[in-house]
Amino acid sequence: MAKSPRTAMVLAAGLGERMRPLTDRMPKPLVPVAGKPLIDHVLDRLADAGVERAVVNVHYLADLIERHLKDRTGPQIVISDERDKLLNTGGGVVKALHAIGGEPFIHVNSDTIWIDGVKPNLERLAEAFDAARMDALLLLAPATSSIGYAGRGDYVMAADGRLKRRAERDVAPFVYAGAAVLRPELFKDAPGGAFPLTALFDRAEAQGRLHGLRLEGVWMHVGTPDAISEAEAAIKASTA
Repeated sequence: MAKSPRTAMVLAAGLGERMRPLTDRMPKPLVPVAGKPLIDHVLDRLADAGVERAVVNVHYLADLIERHLKDRTGPQIVISDERDKLLNTGGGVVKALHAIGGEPFIHVNSDTIWIDGVKPNLERLAEAFDAARMDALLLLAPATSSIGYAGRGDYVMAADGRLKRRAERDVAPFVYAGAAVLRPELFKDAPGGAFPLTALFDRAEAQGRLHGLRLEGVWMHVGTPDAISEAEAAIKASTA
């Protein structure tokens, strides 16, 4: 794409149920990994990628997240308040679109964490995005070599980068790593209320406008308390 996105949407509204008991009193984005809350790993990466403004949605223990972010300036934080109703991954973006603006933006889960390769993956994602051909470009990690992931994968990727979602009983080589570049047009005629973002990914797939980029480095799925130590060991090994 001609220029890297200057705006991002960070999903931080989830309940973090699988991370209990840590999330009984702390929202998952504030759970520390390698001495830093998960959401700060994400926001630091966005700042390094040139993102100037991050729209962060909040619901569960929202006050704690707002307090944590109130003094942050890089990137500038805009809160999208979902205290009244949790809107899921798709509805949360629709609610925040007025703050995101009309340009392609980085969309990232607040609990995704990875070790970059030679070139930062967000930089690679921004450079690979082509609005003429894509409504969404997803960062994908190899399912078999990702740390803490034991699922059946999410997508099969064609040679031209187009994606096909895994059929229910199949196994797919790539898992969505929780980061993407999206066009606001992806959300045209989106459902009202709460709905999953995958519904719009499926629609883009049907139109040939859902693409993927293979993550370089190591992706870590920090979904449970037990997964934290494994992620911390990988981070420590990468900096040794």
